[in-house]
Amino acid sequence: MLGMDKSLGIDLGTVSVLIFQKGVGIVLQEPSVVSIYKDTGKVFAVGKDAKEMLGKTPGNIIALEPMKAGVIADYDVTEKMLTYFIKKVSSNSKLFRPQVVICVPAGGTEVEKRAALEAAVQAGAKKAYLVEESIAAAIGAGLDISEPYGNMVVDVGGGTTDIAVISLGGIVESESLRVAGNNFDENIIKYIKSKYNLMIGEKTAENLKKEIGSAMEQEQESFAEIRGRDLVSGLPKSIEVGSSEVLEAISKTLESILDGIRMVLERTPPELSADIADKGMVLTGGGALLRNFDVLLTKVNKIPAYVAENPISCVALGAGKVLDQIHLLKQGLISSTQR
Repeated sequence: MLGMDKSLGIDLGTVSVLIFQKGVGIVLQEPSVVSIYKDTGKVFAVGKDAKEMLGKTPGNIIALEPMKAGVIADYDVTEKMLTYFIKKVSSNSKLFRPQVVICVPAGGTEVEKRAALEAAVQAGAKKAYLVEESIAAAIGAGLDISEPYGNMVVDVGGGTTDIAVISLGGIVESESLRVAGNNFDENIIKYIKSKYNLMIGEKTAENLKKEIGSAMEQEQESFAEIRGRDLVSGLPKSIEVGSSEVLEAISKTLESILDGIRMVLERTPPELSADIADKGMVLTGGGALLRNFDVLLTKVNKIPAYVAENPISCVALGAGKVLDQIHLLKQGLISSTQR
C-alpha cells in the first residue's frame, strides 16, 4: 500500500521540527519559527529562513516561535508551519496524505494534545497519532521498551525536559519539566547582563554554551570572546568569558533537572530501580550534548548515564519506529484522530 510508506514521524519541538519519513530516514530538520505579514497574517517564511529574521524584521513582518515549552502556544501559526513542512517533504504532491505520529511532552494537558493532533490533520495528515516524547526518545535511542524491564530516559529538549521510567511499553513514572536547553541560553544572557552590563543575543549565548559550556568544573579553564552591546554606552563591545562563569550561569537550571531526576528515581518501584542501577539511564535531546552532562548525572545519582548515539534525532527516529508498532503499543499511549 503506497500510502503506508509515506508515513511520517514528527518531533514538534520548541526549538526545531524534525521529520522522519518511513523508508528514508530524517528528511527535515528546521527551526520552529514562522515569519508572517502583520496585516494579513500570510506566511512570509518558515524554518531556517524565518529564524534568520528573528529580531531583524521590518515593521510589517513579525517572526514568531509558535511552540513554547514543548506545547503549541499559537495554534494557527503552528498549523501553517506544519502544513509547510509536510508539503516540503512530500514534494508538494496533492495526493500525499500521510499517516503521522507526533511527539508530545508527557506533562501536556488534554487540550494541548488535542491541539497537536488537530494541527496535524489540518496540515494534511490522513490520520494522526500521538506518542509521548519519552517513549519516542527511548525507542529512538535503541532501547527495547517492550520487555518487563526498567528503562530510564532523560530527554533534554529546547523547551522541556522529559524524564521517564519505562517498562512493558508504558511509562511507569515520569516528570515533565518546563526547563531545558533554552533555559541554559537564557541563564547565560542574564548572567552576562548583570555581571558585565553587556547585552548579548540568543545566538551568542548558544555559541558560548557550545564552545566552553560544561555541566561540571573543568580541570582546565577555557575562554571565549563574545560581542554584545554595552548597556552603559550603548556601543558594541567585546569581552572574554570563562567556562566557570558559564557553569555558574547555568547551575540553577542544571539543579532543576537533577531534582526532577531524583524525584522520578524516588518514586520508581524497587525492582525497576535495580534494573536502572544495572543498565543506567540514557540521555537524549539537544541538551544532552552539554559537555560532561552524563558525567555529572553518573556522579550525582550513582547510576551510569550515557548519551544516546544521535541525541537530537532520537525523538523523531522513535516516532518513525512507532509507525511500525502502532498495533503493539499500549492503549492510551497513542490517540488517533478517529475517535
